Amino acid sequence: MPRFGGFSGGAVKDVTVYVGVYQARLEMPWVRSLKEKRALVKPMVERLKVRFAVAAARLEGLNEHTWETLGVTALSSDRVGLEALLRRVETFVAAGGEYRVTDSRLDIEVWEPLE
Repeated sequence: MPRFGGFSGGAVKDVTVYVGVYQARLEMPWVRSLKEKRALVKPMVERLKVRFAVAAARLEGLNEHTWETLGVTALSSDRVGLEALLRRVETFVAAGGEYRVTDSRLDIEVWEPLE
């Protein structure tokens, strides 16, 4: 069984963690109610969680009929793998619903190990 940087119930050492965040603004100008918008967005968020093993949430625009901001995040010790995962998420979101992705952003930050 692999061990991560000497983890033994105490602090984790020598592990660099990458935090990846993908955000997308989804627009649906034809939607007339919050219920209709939720029926489009919520199932896609749930599919993201299951298909990609990421954390996903509806972040902004929850009380707006025509737009919403989606956020997806994941952690990894492999920066290349994390970026590939979030690019697949980006492709899935862009192709996956009755909405337009009008803006998106993908960031990966380094979370240095504790001293």
